[in-house]
Amino acid sequence: MEITTESIKELREMTGVSVMQCKKALEEADGDPTKALEVLKKSSGASALKKAGRTLSAGAIGSYTHDGNIGAMVVLSCETDFVAKNPEFAVLARELAMQISAMDPENTEGLLEQPYIKDASKTVQNLLDEATQKFGERVEISQFSRLSAR
Repeated sequence: MEITTESIKELREMTGVSVMQCKKALEEADGDPTKALEVLKKSSGASALKKAGRTLSAGAIGSYTHDGNIGAMVVLSCETDFVAKNPEFAVLARELAMQISAMDPENTEGLLEQPYIKDASKTVQNLLDEATQKFGERVEISQFSRLSAR
C-alpha cells in the first residue's frame, strides 16, 4: 500500500504523535492504518521506558466533580512548562480526575492497572504511555485525592 501525505496526516490526527513517528509506523505496517495504530501502541510503552529516568519539574492539576457529590483532584507531572501548559495535557489531567472519581482507586499503582473508563481496551498506564509518546516527555501521576459526600 502506498504511504501518502494524506495517510500520514490522518494517522497523526487520530493519535497526536509526531509526523515522523506516524510515517515510520505506516512504513512498518506497509501502509495499513489499522496495523500502524498497533505499531504506535507497542512503541508507546517503549517510549515511556526510555524516558523513565527523566526529572519531572512541571505539571498541572486536573479536577472533576460529579453531581456535586463526588470529586477528585490529580497532579499530573511532566518535564517542562511547555507540555504542562498544553491544552491537551490539561484535558488528560481532567480525564484522570474523572477516572479517579468513578473508580475510587486505593493508590496510584491500583489506578494505573484499572481499565480506562472511556475505553476498556486500555489501562490508565496505557493512557500515560500514549501521553509520553505524544508529548515527547515523561508523564506521571504524582498524587491524587478523591472526596465523596456520601
